[in-house]
Amino acid sequence: MASGAGDARANGAIAAQERAMHVSNMSDPQNMDNVSELGEDEEIYGHQYFAEVAEDFIEDDFNLTGLNFLVPFYKEALEMILDIEPQEDSLKIPDVSIVESSAELLYGLIHQRYILTRQGMQQMVDKYEEGHFGVCPRVFCNSQLVLPCGRSDLPGLDTVKLYCPNCLDTYIPPSSRFHGIDGAFFGTTFPHLLLQCYRDLAPSIVAAPAATLSDEQQEQEDTEQATEAPSAGALTPARLGRKIPHTEIYIPRIYGFRVSEFAISGPRMQWMRERPHSLTELEQT
Repeated sequence: MASGAGDARANGAIAAQERAMHVSNMSDPQNMDNVSELGEDEEIYGHQYFAEVAEDFIEDDFNLTGLNFLVPFYKEALEMILDIEPQEDSLKIPDVSIVESSAELLYGLIHQRYILTRQGMQQMVDKYEEGHFGVCPRVFCNSQLVLPCGRSDLPGLDTVKLYCPNCLDTYIPPSSRFHGIDGAFFGTTFPHLLLQCYRDLAPSIVAAPAATLSDEQQEQEDTEQATEAPSAGALTPARLGRKIPHTEIYIPRIYGFRVSEFAISGPRMQWMRERPHSLTELEQT
C-alpha cells in the first residue's frame, strides 16, 4: 500500500465502503482492528455482495453524472469517500453523521454504475463463481447460483434481492445481514446484463433434449440445427445460455396420484416454468 497521502485516500475509500455496506457488526472491537485488511477479511463484515469500486472510477466526474441530485451534501459525501480534506464550507455542517449517511448512499449508487463496467462486472463474476451470493432456495433449481439485484434504480424503495437465472425469479436473501442493503446499490440492469455478456454462466432457455431420443437421433437433430442457415434476427445457440437448465417442476400428489389441474386445490399455471425443447419450438411460441 502506498504511503502518505496515498494511504489516507485508500483508507478513506475503504471506510466509505464499510459504511455503504450497512455492516451490522462493526461495533465489535476485534473486527474494528481489522478494517485495514478488508480484502482478506471480507466475510467478517458481510461484504460478499459488493465489488470494490476502483478509486479512479470514483474520481471521474463523468461516472457520477446526476448523482448530485439524488444525494444530499453530495460534495461533502464525495470528499469523505475519497478522504479529501474538507473545505471551510463543509466544516459548518453541525453533525458529521449526516455526511456519513450521504456517503453511504453515494457510494452505493456509484457501485450500481461500477458493476456495469467491464472491470466491475468481472469482479462480480468472480464472486458469483465462488458462490458469494448464495444459491436459489427453490428445490428444483438444484443449488443454482444467484445474483444480487434491485427492483428499482432509485434508492429508498426496496432492499436487495437475489435473482436466479434458472427459474428467472427473485428471492429475499436468507441472511438478515443483507436485509438492510438498498436494492438500488445493484439496480435492475446488473444481473441480466452480466448473463448476456457471460453466456457460459447462463442456463439455456431451451430445455435439455428428451431422454427418449437415441444418441444417433440427437446427433442428427444437432447437425440439422447447426447447418440450417439462420434468417436475419433468428435465434441461434450462440445467443442462448450455454448451461443445461434444470427444468423439473413439482407435481402435487395425494396417495401417489397426481392432483388434477381442474381440481380446486390443483396446480395452476405450470406452463410458466416449462421450456421449449428446440429453437424451432422456441420461435413458434
